[in-house]
Amino acid sequence: MSSPWTAALIAVFAWWFFTGAILLIVRRADGGDAVAHGRNVFLSVPLLALGAAGLILSSVSLTVINVYIAFLSTLLIWGWIELAFLAGVITGPERHPCPAHLTGLARFNRAWHTVSHHELLLLLGLFGILTVTSHAENTVAFWSYLILFVARISAKLNLFFGVPRINTEFVPQPLQHLKSYFRQGPITMAFPIGVTFLSITAACFAERLIAAPTVEAATGFALLTALAILATLEHWLMVVPLPDAKLWRWMLPDITPTSKDKTHEL
Repeated sequence: MSSPWTAALIAVFAWWFFTGAILLIVRRADGGDAVAHGRNVFLSVPLLALGAAGLILSSVSLTVINVYIAFLSTLLIWGWIELAFLAGVITGPERHPCPAHLTGLARFNRAWHTVSHHELLLLLGLFGILTVTSHAENTVAFWSYLILFVARISAKLNLFFGVPRINTEFVPQPLQHLKSYFRQGPITMAFPIGVTFLSITAACFAERLIAAPTVEAATGFALLTALAILATLEHWLMVVPLPDAKLWRWMLPDITPTSKDKTHEL
């Protein structure tokens, strides 16, 4: 567990597992009754509480086990917020498709109102974790959440401004209107900015990993490096034609697809 390679593999598995679990819950709710999505969000609140408790308890000291607890607790908190978004419970006040005639600032403003509540909740989560870890020995949770936060904002901006590959296969029923705000086409400046920033972040954590003075620090930086690399990879998958959806499609129940295009989750 103290090997950096083991930590990196755990980060990759956790990314795959948490994404798949959320997609599975949402897909099953799509085929359920009218309150299935809301019920799932309510029943998963204990997982949010578990993540919050793990975050607080693990922040007090920097040990290998606390590094893992902080990382997994962050994924629980992030995962619940994403589930609430995909379930259509916490999104934004605008829930209708984008009119075809809207362009520029008017289109951006309408797009913001489709996800504003979710973005504000993500920001609230960031400040909450910062408050807990600001004077703590173990700050892995904060950096993990910050990577996820920046990557998610960048991905949404790229989907809005335009990328060559957009997979809407996993967009759940409550968020079908969001597809009208995606733009499939050439990349814009949002892509190189996002990819460059995430690549530099991964390189910085990798440098810290190589220079880590303790096993505990090395474990934490290995998790963060792997997470930053995964975030960078997710951006490239909006450009490079690879069948990444197959990573989770095999484990999901069959639901009549609404599209064969592309999206990226956690």
